[in-house]
Amino acid sequence: MKLPQYIVLFAGCLSLISCDFFNKTKADQDAVARVNDTYLYKSDIETIFNAATFSLDSTTVVNSYINDWATNRLLLDGALLNLSKDEQDQFEQLVQDYRTDLYIKLYKDRLIQQRLDSVVSDQEAQEFYEQNKENFRLNEELVKLRYIHLAPDYNDTNNLAKLFINFKEEDKVVLDSIRLQFKNYFLNDSIWVKRSVVQNSIQPIDATNADNLLKKTNFLQLRDSLGLYLIAVKETLSRNDIAPLTYVRPTINQIIRNKRKLTLTKQLEKEIKDDAIKNKKFEIYN
Repeated sequence: MKLPQYIVLFAGCLSLISCDFFNKTKADQDAVARVNDTYLYKSDIETIFNAATFSLDSTTVVNSYINDWATNRLLLDGALLNLSKDEQDQFEQLVQDYRTDLYIKLYKDRLIQQRLDSVVSDQEAQEFYEQNKENFRLNEELVKLRYIHLAPDYNDTNNLAKLFINFKEEDKVVLDSIRLQFKNYFLNDSIWVKRSVVQNSIQPIDATNADNLLKKTNFLQLRDSLGLYLIAVKETLSRNDIAPLTYVRPTINQIIRNKRKLTLTKQLEKEIKDDAIKNKKFEIYN
């Protein structure tokens, strides 16, 4: 059934439907439609939708839903009529297998969630990084930098440039206090950033000039129609360099968690089977 597109529209609609719509004999007054020997009942619809407010005419919504239900039912009946018994048996087995897999996955996930330690220590991450450094080579350039984008008419550039270049703790405090004067800024030069992100953020820098401009220890003042850019490059890494731990730490954390999950899954499966054998719930007959 094509339920989702009507869920928002239909909830609560039954209370708005005219009495004539369901005006049937007492024996079948709950039925709203029939396809061959299959009936759609008012109670079936009520269990699908929740009460809500509607903007469309209730009869239109109900009829749309019923027509979709009928179309799907007719197609299903046609399939059952035209598919061979063997084909139907194969599909039924697929459905049963899928149902079983869903139940098992949900149950295993809940058991694992209860016992999985998701915290990865610095030491564990460091050890994994050292053992697998060659697997963490960069496929794009990285850069550590800070920058400030100023409006074209900013009139205290010299003093600001001194603070920006020195960048001692007292300078950072002053810069933070006047940051509302900047059009844009990024002052955390302790983290690695993709160079492509820098190119998208600082308009005068693009793929044609990034190699020349974004060099280690470079201080730049670039100007365009949008204003003045102060840029200080602290460090750079090239494609195929080994990525720093701080950059790949989220990936390492996820790898370690996945390995823990795999180990725990095998352990749980063994515990469940051993417990079943111990309690005579599982036996193998020779």
